[in-house]
Formats: sequence, structure tokens, C-alpha cells
Amino acid sequence: MNFVNRIILSIQIFFLLSICINAQTELFEQFHYAQSLYENENYFDAVTEFKRVLFFDDQKEFQYSANFYIADSYKSGGMFSEAIRYFTLAELASQTIDDVYICKIENIKLNILRRTTERANRLIDELLSDERFSSKTKELYYWKGWSYIFSDKWEEASNEFSKIKPDHELSSFSQAIYDSLYDVQFAKVLSYILPGAGQFYTGEYLSGILSLGWNALWGYLTINAFTEERVFDGLVVANFLWLRFYNGNVYNAEKFAREKNRKITNRALDYLQSIYVGDKP
Repeated sequence: MNFVNRIILSIQIFFLLSICINAQTELFEQFHYAQSLYENENYFDAVTEFKRVLFFDDQKEFQYSANFYIADSYKSGGMFSEAIRYFTLAELASQTIDDVYICKIENIKLNILRRTTERANRLIDELLSDERFSSKTKELYYWKGWSYIFSDKWEEASNEFSKIKPDHELSSFSQAIYDSLYDVQFAKVLSYILPGAGQFYTGEYLSGILSLGWNALWGYLTINAFTEERVFDGLVVANFLWLRFYNGNVYNAEKFAREKNRKITNRALDYLQSIYVGDKP
């Protein structure tokens, strides 16, 4: 190769290196710009810019970080399914076992938030059985407790938190909520035995008195009709009035118990969201 050809080859190599360096410099700038959008909570634009980074990332330098930021942006926007998808992509691009664990935990949190409890618990159990994460046992019990909270299984939640520490704050809190809930089936059984008793059990005394009164009235009229051999009148009263009020009394007892339980759990969730200090999904 003569001197001129060497010069030409050197110039070509120089230009190629310059292009590559400029491209990588621009990609770094693009990533930091997307990151600034994310930090300013401009999540929609951040997702667009991070996806642009991924498109031009030939060296695969930003696969983990960009996918992770995209996932967290989707989570902040309430798009949980998309967030799970990108946390999974970030996990596949992870370079360390710690990054793998972080992505798996984020997916667990998302399944908790969208109340896919079985999926969340299955992911937790997989991590519990993986020796690589043996030091994370207490944290995994913690998130399993939260998964039960979001599925209204307060006693199970209390049991999981107690595995961390017998007097764990959330264990005591969850047990207190469970103890304050009304037994829906018990309310119904009471109403079957004595109309109005289910409403008394749930604290709806006026409704209970009315149920007891109406059932007593139609029951008396039905029995009186049969006693006086007015069979047709007795059947009409029994089927169209007494039976209607009797079934309505059972339905109301169940409805009141469920409504009271819903109020109790909503207050508990409001407390956990706004007052409780600790990690949350």
C-alpha cells in the first residue's frame, strides 16, 4: 500500500470513528434529555424519548435503564400492563442479579396494584424458592402481606407481616381490621332465624325493627287466615307478602354487612395511602 492510499485509509477511519463518537455522544445527550423529562414528571414525553434512545442504541448500552424508566413512567400514568411489559424487558437486559431482583419486585408491586393476587404471590414464591435471593426473605413476606391487603384478606396479611416480626405494625393493623369486619354469612343466618337480627348485628337498628315488625305482621295474618280456614287468603299473604319481606330481610342483612365491610376496608386503605410511613406498592 503506497503512501497516498495509507493517507486515504486513515482519513476514512478517522471519519468513521468521528461518526461513531458523535452518534454515541448524541445518544448520551438524548438519554439525559429523556431522563430530565422523567424527573420533571413529564412521563408521556419521557416515554417517547426513551423509546427513541432504544431505537438508536446499537451498542445496547441503555437497554436496562431506558426500559426501566419507560416502565416506571407507565406505572406513574396508571398503565400497569404496559409497565409490566417494560419492567420485564429491563429484567432481560439486566447485567447484575440486583437489577434482576429490582425488576421482579416492581412487577410484583404492579400485580398487587391491579389486584392480580395469585400472580403476585406466585412471583413472590418463585423468589422465595430461589437461593440467590435468600437474604430478601423478609422483604418478600412484606410484599405478600400487601398483596393480601389489596385482595381484602386481612387475616392472611397479618400472618405474612408477623413472619417479619411478631409485633410488626402492619401485622397488628391488619389483624385489627380483620377483627372489626362483619361476618356476612353470620348476618344472613341470624336473619333466617329471626328477621331483623342480621340488621341489629350490623348496627342498622331501625331497619331491624321494621323487618321484625313487618314479618311479625304478615306472619300473624298468614297464620290467622289458615286458622280461620281462609286458605286462599293465607296462601296469598304467605307468598306475596310474608315471603317477600322475609327474603328482603335476609338480603338487607347481607347488603348492610358488605357495605359496612367496604367502608372499613376503604378507611384502612386511605390510612395506608396517606398516613402510613413505609414502602408501598
